[in-house]
Amino acid sequence: MFDAEMTALLRAVLDEVCENIPVSETGARAYVASKLLDAAANGQFSTDALKAAGRKALSPPTMWR
Repeated sequence: MFDAEMTALLRAVLDEVCENIPVSETGARAYVASKLLDAAANGQFSTDALKAAGRKALSPPTMWR
């Protein structure tokens, strides 16, 4: 598990990345949270790296041609 400081950072990034997503959209928020946890578990601890992971989770999938 993460310490209190990292948990607070993850929560702050989640809130910032999901600022335009209603709190009632629990599925979307949970998905972003899971991607943030994955990023942190893989050593991405900087605010910028976590924000990038969160934004990527919200991006529509690209179509392969």
